[in-house]
Formats: sequence, structure tokens, C-alpha cells
Amino acid sequence: MTELERRIEGIIGPAAEGLGYELVRVMLAGGGRDGRLQIMAERVDGAAMTVDDCERLSRTVSAILDVEDPIDGAYTLEVSSPGIDRPLVRRKDWERWIGHLARVELDEPLDGRKRFKGVLMGLDGENARLRLEDGAEVQLPLPRVSRAKLVLTDALIAEAGKLAAVSDGAPPGAH
Repeated sequence: MTELERRIEGIIGPAAEGLGYELVRVMLAGGGRDGRLQIMAERVDGAAMTVDDCERLSRTVSAILDVEDPIDGAYTLEVSSPGIDRPLVRRKDWERWIGHLARVELDEPLDGRKRFKGVLMGLDGENARLRLEDGAEVQLPLPRVSRAKLVLTDALIAEAGKLAAVSDGAPPGAH
């Protein structure tokens, strides 16, 4: 995460939390008219994000960014949920999705390879543990992870279905 992305997260994070959402990722890509600010969030209550949730958060974030104006130039704001095959960004993501299949890419090779696919086994200090398809377990240093995301499997779809069943479409805090 860049310094500007951290600053944006600090600006909009409290408002998102006040609405009942938790930021998963803030990512600024491109520049000028092609610039895109992606805000990925999920509901604090664990229910699935709806289109209404994304719209509600988008309106709030847009108003805050208009006032604070942390980004030079034009950009497009995109607010979304992490989706089923979500990225693994925060430490708690690595713990929350233990037992699910993930793809991980490192910024530099570890034992001669940069890409790994295996079942999440949680964290050990600053390392993500992964059981590879051949049964071997590897520890991947979190600071060297450049990209990580869950792989779409039947088990992941079933778990996402359970979350969706919990959601009744009401905004967080409306119960």
C-alpha cells in the first residue's frame, strides 16, 4: 500500500466504520482521466454486501473525498465488495479463510519460485502458511506477498452462500 493509499484509508475508514463497514483494500491505479480509486469493503456484521451497501458507502466516501481532496487530478471512484474469490490483504484474512484454496504470488522468488497454490493454514508470526498440492507446507513471508486471493471452489461457494443467507439486505446497524 502506498503512502497516499494509507492516507485515503485514514480519511475514509472512520466514516465507513460508522456506517457498519470495514475497509478491505484501498487501491489507486493509473493517473489522469484513467485514474481509478478502488475501495473494497465488507459489512462488519458478516452479512454479504449488497448493491445498496456499495451505493451507500460510495456516496459517503465521495462526499468526504470531495472535501479532503487527497488525490491530484481526476479519478473514478469504484466501491465494491471483495467477492467470493476475494483478495487476501489483511492479516485476519489469512486466518479467517483457513482451509480454503489460495493462489499467492511473491515479489521475489522463495526457493526458486514466486507463485504458490495451496490450502491456507493460517499465520505463523510474519509468515502465511500454505499446504501445497503435493502435501508439502511452506511459509511465505507476508511482506513479500505481492498478490494473494482465494480460488473459487465448491467449498468457498457454499460458505459464501451461508453468508448471503444471513444477509437480509438491511443496512448495517438497521436491526
